[in-house]
Amino acid sequence: MVNMSVPKSMSPEAFAYLGAPALAYVKKVMVEAEPAFAVHAADGTAIAIFDNRDYAFAAAKQNDLDAVGVH
Repeated sequence: MVNMSVPKSMSPEAFAYLGAPALAYVKKVMVEAEPAFAVHAADGTAIAIFDNRDYAFAAAKQNDLDAVGVH
């Protein structure tokens, strides 16, 4: 068994360092009372907003990012 300790909190910079330069997060948000989908870098930096979830994932892929959805 491997003994691993998990930090209770991480800075955005430390989290981004965990292999995340090629990772993006897609999150449902509200923009002017309308649903939208925000694409964020692993460090939390907002990259783009789309009105369609599929477009958000496609844009991430076109920019060599592996996107994952968050709730």
